[in-house]
Amino acid sequence: MFTGIIEAVGQIVATEPKGGDLRVRIKTQTLDLGDVQLGDSIATNGVCLTVVDLPGDGYWADVSVETINYTTVNQWKIGDAVNLEKALTPETRLGGHIVSGHVDGVGEVISRQPDARSERFTLRAPKELAKYIAHKGSITVDGTSLTVNAVNGTDFELNIVPHTIEKTVFGTYKAGTLVNLEVDVIARYLERLLLGDKAAESQGGITSAFLAEHGFNKG
Repeated sequence: MFTGIIEAVGQIVATEPKGGDLRVRIKTQTLDLGDVQLGDSIATNGVCLTVVDLPGDGYWADVSVETINYTTVNQWKIGDAVNLEKALTPETRLGGHIVSGHVDGVGEVISRQPDARSERFTLRAPKELAKYIAHKGSITVDGTSLTVNAVNGTDFELNIVPHTIEKTVFGTYKAGTLVNLEVDVIARYLERLLLGDKAAESQGGITSAFLAEHGFNKG
């Protein structure tokens, strides 16, 4: 588990195809690896990766086909900057929100514009994730815990302060940049709870018909 508070910005320095999936090497720059052991987790642009080797200036991690298919990993190039956060401990301050490192989908940066000393970003989420994104709710973008300022359909706005732009990969974003999105885990559990006993049945989630049947969609 993570908090979404980025500890350092690292760099992709090697990628190796490995038996149908991928092994990547990340140079960790200022991230302290003194307490990291083989098998530990490090969120890399929001993707929870397991450390399989520690060469001294960073780490190697294996990336499964599932992760490659559902994140931006398949677009990582040598030299790309990535947000880094080590897994939280019982002593860690929960400064952001509960982040699992399990990416829900890939979003796109639509626009970026100045907003006083901050910058306002508009991002577009996949249609299937829009229902989990709420005004003033939490969302994780490339591993960064953020508050949603506005929602319009699949588009949502974020106000990014200068510190976050300086200390994360947000400074590199431009229109068309693809980002990893993780929605608030509480919203996902709430959806399952609302299904009740129907959660044990094969279905695609909460639908308009389900809401109408249970009195949530009265005209």
